[in-house]
Amino acid sequence: MKYSSFVLVLVLTAGLAFLVSRPFGQIPPLAPLLDPYHGFWQNSFSEDQLAEDELSMNNLTGPVEVVYDENLIPHIFAQNDLDLYRAQGYITAKHRLWQMEFQTMAAAGRVSEIVGPIAIDLDRMTRRKGLAFGAELGFKFLQEKDPETLSLVEAYADGVNQYIAQLTDARLPVEYKILNYRPEPWSAYKSLLLLKYMSDMLVGDRDLEYSNLRKILGEAGLNRLYPDFPKENDPVIEKERVWDFQPVTVNKPDSIAYPDDALTMGVLPQPTEGTGSNNWAVSGSKAKNGNPILANDPHLSLNLPSLWYSMQLSTPEHSVKGATLPGALGVISGFNEHIAWGVTNATRDTRDWYKITFKDDARNSYKYGSEWKATDFRIEEIKIKGEKAFIDTVVYTHYGPVVYDRTFKTDRQDVNFALRWVVHEGSNEQRTFLMMNKAKNHGDYQAALDHYSAPAQNFVFASKSGDVAMRIQGKFPLKWAQQGKFLMDGADPMMEWQGYIPNEHNASTLNPPRGFVSSANQHPVDPSYPYYVFDHTFEHYRNRRLNRRLTELNQITVEDMKGLQFDNYNLQAAEALPVMINLLGTHQVESAEAEKYLNELKSWDYFADPSKKGQTLYSIWFAETAESIWRDLMKNEVPLVRPTNYQTIELMTGSPNDPIFDIKGTDRIETAASHVQIGFDSLLVAMKKWEVEEGDYSWANYKKTTIQHLVPTFKSFSATNIYTGGGSGILNATGSRHGASWRMVVELGETMQAFGIYPGGQSGNPGSKFYDNFISVWANGEYLNFNLRSKEQTEGVLFKTVFKKD
Repeated sequence: MKYSSFVLVLVLTAGLAFLVSRPFGQIPPLAPLLDPYHGFWQNSFSEDQLAEDELSMNNLTGPVEVVYDENLIPHIFAQNDLDLYRAQGYITAKHRLWQMEFQTMAAAGRVSEIVGPIAIDLDRMTRRKGLAFGAELGFKFLQEKDPETLSLVEAYADGVNQYIAQLTDARLPVEYKILNYRPEPWSAYKSLLLLKYMSDMLVGDRDLEYSNLRKILGEAGLNRLYPDFPKENDPVIEKERVWDFQPVTVNKPDSIAYPDDALTMGVLPQPTEGTGSNNWAVSGSKAKNGNPILANDPHLSLNLPSLWYSMQLSTPEHSVKGATLPGALGVISGFNEHIAWGVTNATRDTRDWYKITFKDDARNSYKYGSEWKATDFRIEEIKIKGEKAFIDTVVYTHYGPVVYDRTFKTDRQDVNFALRWVVHEGSNEQRTFLMMNKAKNHGDYQAALDHYSAPAQNFVFASKSGDVAMRIQGKFPLKWAQQGKFLMDGADPMMEWQGYIPNEHNASTLNPPRGFVSSANQHPVDPSYPYYVFDHTFEHYRNRRLNRRLTELNQITVEDMKGLQFDNYNLQAAEALPVMINLLGTHQVESAEAEKYLNELKSWDYFADPSKKGQTLYSIWFAETAESIWRDLMKNEVPLVRPTNYQTIELMTGSPNDPIFDIKGTDRIETAASHVQIGFDSLLVAMKKWEVEEGDYSWANYKKTTIQHLVPTFKSFSATNIYTGGGSGILNATGSRHGASWRMVVELGETMQAFGIYPGGQSGNPGSKFYDNFISVWANGEYLNFNLRSKEQTEGVLFKTVFKKD
């Protein structure tokens, strides 16, 4: 205990020293922070040292038992749902309170209350996007249409608040002590806000960039460099799927006038490259034991505390286990006694931008067809720690909030753009997961998904009865071809969405003949699907590697599925590197360094294992080559998005002498080979610098995977330089800051066999041994046994707590 306290002192001292040197709000009073009875010393205990055999809790109808296993995973046993979710709220808050509150304050645009004026622009942007507005509509939706779900969400909030009410200064999470504030009461609204926050993390749009590209390249040039479908399309739903429904008719205008004068509008933050996921399920016919096997590994930012918190939730009617989101009810990715399910991001364009023409500077009305529609004004009071509040006025149209206007993020006075987003419509995603937790068959799975709107997800499914399925679920606007790809004129009623694709028409498959279903953020369908589908971020490599392996494999075991989640094969490199080496020719290979690097590349097996040097060399060489190819295009002083790596390699391979490779302003005509050579020269420069400063250029040392605390400046609470492989476009998609945030494999036999792991630990307390104890297990591609357990089991029990009604 003394050792852990000493380490924590060093950690906090480093953190405080950094805070003093940065404009990060007010420094907390040191006396309370250093108080041995209430300060940070009290955060040096692990949870098993503070275990309580019995606790009183208000509003319970019966006793609730919580059994913690050796990894601090709680198994909650209650007699009914209200008691179950009340206890879930209490237990989650007990271990992740600061994280829960911090994430919802970020979602509400309230970070400035904690850290001061440094976060004001972040808060303004969050509020102007309308996340809180969307959560308010979600809360109203539950009040009016689903009071049963609302009662469960309120029970969860009650559990959180009962924990907060008994929280002493000594037990206060250390982040509150450092940042000098206290938790506020939880609410059902905050749980809904958290789910809107997930939508914001996972949904992007490039309407502005594509509008600029259309103006610069023209229609033909844009379609050539940015095709809607790749040459080799291996979609989520198998190509053989027959769409056996009559699609809803979508009317396209005879003529379309796009806004052409807004090339400098601001750009919303986009999901970071590397964010994605894999999921799949194989049927019993392909499995050694004759049982379906399901796997899921969402790829998100790697943070501490982890995004996920593992739990088992049990009543006499059901038992479910898996990954929960602190702040939300139930299990998000997991299994019960009958089924298993998992999620990946469906990467669909559900955010569109409309140019608003106001009648005058008062902005009380805007043009819509031959009329003027009235606006609404939402006053946003942003409280700032240590300063007076900032008042922001956001104009709302029937499309949504005017995010960009004369007051925010633009150097023009005539730019007004409203955001249309399904998040701004009432929905009930929480009900989806509550129903899925209890589902017994494919019909139950379908019924649960009918309540789900955003963010769009690929829901994989498997059941003990033998079914495997995939459904791409979200509230998808009905659009004519190309609608929403570019900025639209809000004054033209023909630019409106024409409703939504019916749930029963959302792309799905059940027990396909190939014997598996899978998704890896690729195109959802092939061109035969009768509705317009677009996104700018579809994956082109992980999906093909995954489907090839699932096709090749037979007599599949759980170990095979674990290996596939940790698969480091770089398909992009396998397709691009031979082309690059051929185009390089003999350029610069006379130097010893060039010869060494080239030989390492030629002998590389395309696996991005942590010890491999070829992966490091390839990643630098390809990045520098692509940068050289598209430098002329990206020089345009307006926001643009570069062609995909897939399209870049396709051009290098099939059209190496294409005029697209010629560099403007030079005396010669450049080809793909010219850029490959420029990229190789840049590789030599980069490696010379790296070998002098760092030495070792094995892949793990080069990419330096870091699991970062949610407050980036709290570096001492982060885990750095984790020795693991993988990377972007690889099934084990572990980059420097992103990767598999949760891995789960379930075999659905007579007795469920489940395994799971995530990069962190159950505790949100940096002073606990359970804060980051999963990281080495995760980094090595290993798993915890994740089977369902009964409350009578004694093996591996860390401690038990019984809640009794007060």
